[in-house]
Amino acid sequence: MYARWLVACALVLWLAAALLLVAARWIDPPTTAVQIERRLQAWIHDKPYQKRYQFVPLSQISLNLQHAVIAAEDGRFYQHHGFDWHQMQIAAEEDLEGERIRGASTLTQQLVKNLFFGTSRSILRKGAEATLVPVAEAMLGKQRILELYLNVVEWGPGIYGAESASRVYYRTPARNIGREEAARLAAVLPGPLKRRPERMNRYSAIILNRMQQTGW
Repeated sequence: MYARWLVACALVLWLAAALLLVAARWIDPPTTAVQIERRLQAWIHDKPYQKRYQFVPLSQISLNLQHAVIAAEDGRFYQHHGFDWHQMQIAAEEDLEGERIRGASTLTQQLVKNLFFGTSRSILRKGAEATLVPVAEAMLGKQRILELYLNVVEWGPGIYGAESASRVYYRTPARNIGREEAARLAAVLPGPLKRRPERMNRYSAIILNRMQQTGW
């Protein structure tokens, strides 16, 4: 009986998340699981928290920044359908050799995690995330996925989205971000609570090289 109740609750939560993904095709999310998690953490630890979150259309985000984020986080974004099996294989081989360079999560996977699961890590979370990724790909399309990701991703303590990050770090709208600035911002994404653009010399150079190789 208890097991059935848990399965029923899990199914209801999954359906709710799937419906929210469908709605996200037209409606910009007012908040995310990560944003809620950070606010709760600040409240629990009695620390100050200022949220900066301004959603802007993809057309108002510099192509430099769009390209830099794709180059840094998901180089095969336009080739896969939510899962980059090629990059997963590379990551697994690097894990075996103890030389992991980059993760294998796609922008779609990261978006789903950001919206619904926060920063926690577990096999159950990964499983639930995997079942929602095809929904996101089918209902949203690549451009909307990119737009959502760039607007909700965490870029620093209380800083969410390209517009807020651009204004905080460079005092300019996201549409004005140049190549060097874009690469530095993209380099922050794997560790937004610790990394800062001005310190990302090595990683930004790698991202700029990837952009050049792709023809960006």
